[in-house]
Amino acid sequence: MLKKRDVADCHALFELLVDPAVFPYVRQKAYSYDEFVFLTKQTIEAEERGELISRTIVDEWGAPIGTINLFDISNQSGFLGTWIGKPYFGKGYNKVAKDAFFEELFFSCDIQTVFMRIRKENVRSYMAANKLPYCTLANEFRRDIYEQINEKEDVYNLFQIEKDQYHLHLMRTTQDELEIKEA
Repeated sequence: MLKKRDVADCHALFELLVDPAVFPYVRQKAYSYDEFVFLTKQTIEAEERGELISRTIVDEWGAPIGTINLFDISNQSGFLGTWIGKPYFGKGYNKVAKDAFFEELFFSCDIQTVFMRIRKENVRSYMAANKLPYCTLANEFRRDIYEQINEKEDVYNLFQIEKDQYHLHLMRTTQDELEIKEA
């Protein structure tokens, strides 16, 4: 479901990115194909420097359908940014991509906390975050970060995923699957 970013995927990704159902909600906005290629090259270089982690989300046939990123990495934490093209909305790709990405972040990259800032008017992303059993609304208990992301205007909700919570979720899921097989 995930692969390293590659300039060869830019054409397919750019076509999905510019859809009005997607574009307003992406962090790295590109207004032309050439600008998107440039941003992708910058992203690949930033990952090589350890500043972020970025993957292309692919479907069952290996076609690029979106991206998932961890930006602003600092103190074993960072901010998640995910987008998926409109034709792939509601088909389960978001959850599968997040699970694969969190597995990599928490167990291969030594990340402890993943934050998500979601625009309050972005109902689709808010609902998706609430479906994740290991995700917590953090507006109140991470007030410092909440105020930082809303410094100019109150536009974001803050969610967080802790490695321990995610790991506990994986252990419970594995145990539930074992019990079902034994029954």
